[in-house]
Amino acid sequence: MKKSKSRPFKLLIAVLLLGNFTQAQESSNSSGGNATGNGGNVSYSIGQVLYTENSGNSGSINQGVQHTYEIYTVSIDETNLDISLTAFPNPTTENLTLQINDFKNKKLIYQLFDIQGKLIYNGQIIEKQTKINTANLPNASYFIHLVNQENKKVQSFQIIKN
Repeated sequence: MKKSKSRPFKLLIAVLLLGNFTQAQESSNSSGGNATGNGGNVSYSIGQVLYTENSGNSGSINQGVQHTYEIYTVSIDETNLDISLTAFPNPTTENLTLQINDFKNKKLIYQLFDIQGKLIYNGQIIEKQTKINTANLPNASYFIHLVNQENKKVQSFQIIKN
């Protein structure tokens, strides 16, 4: 009986060629389960990639979808002035002092916001040191924004009221 030497070679070629047409996927699901309601039952998984879409008159559903999301970087453009600003004491109890070391009659305004962005106080800075009374504020975190006359943010501080 004569053995064909080309048979293993043909098998290897067939496996390599067919391997390019086959697809497989692996899914590391983070969660999943079964949902039951009046309309029927649904099995679901979270973290699986898209493999099919079903459409109908009332809408469509993508089965096994890992939805994408985008991350945005949010930043604040601060205006660069040649002044040195400090806010003290931080944490504060009764009075907060804003000190500008190189104050040259620049028109600056302070704005005090609570943690939800509600404006609490605002006022003009007319001296090297400006005191803000915080005695009647509840204990919380606040933000002070210093803005120039064009309403551009110069600097921001987070203040803690004890």
